[in-house]
Amino acid sequence: TAELCALSEYRIWPGTGKLFIRRDGKPIFLGSSKAQSLTLQRKKPAKLVWTQAWRRLHKKGLSEAHLKKRRTRTNKVQRAVVGLSLEDIKKKASQKSEFRSAQREAALKEVKDRKKANKAKTGGKTSAPSVRPTKVPKNVKRR
Repeated sequence: TAELCALSEYRIWPGTGKLFIRRDGKPIFLGSSKAQSLTLQRKKPAKLVWTQAWRRLHKKGLSEAHLKKRRTRTNKVQRAVVGLSLEDIKKKASQKSEFRSAQREAALKEVKDRKKANKAKTGGKTSAPSVRPTKVPKNVKRR
């Protein structure tokens, strides 16, 4: 049976690797002199790119079939706008575009008629612009 290297987690076949007994008495299998050296230097396996710990931490080598997350589709929710209730919005959406354009034209015509009536009432005069004093630049001293 193959043991696993304590650092790299690679399989160690019989006749290869070293068995290192830690001070607390725990046996540690090391697959190579590289693994032994790095373990004695107290290097963290998760920081070494070639170890299985690093690959696990950075989600490498996992098959896509197991990884794909199921996402719930977001549902669009219609909400009322200030000044319009939801029923009004739905009513406007169900109206035909010709009907809406006819309404717009009628509103424009009404505004134009109102303006024309105002002009006729005032006698067609526009108010003269008010006379303002000439502007004096701020950086010039006044006497």
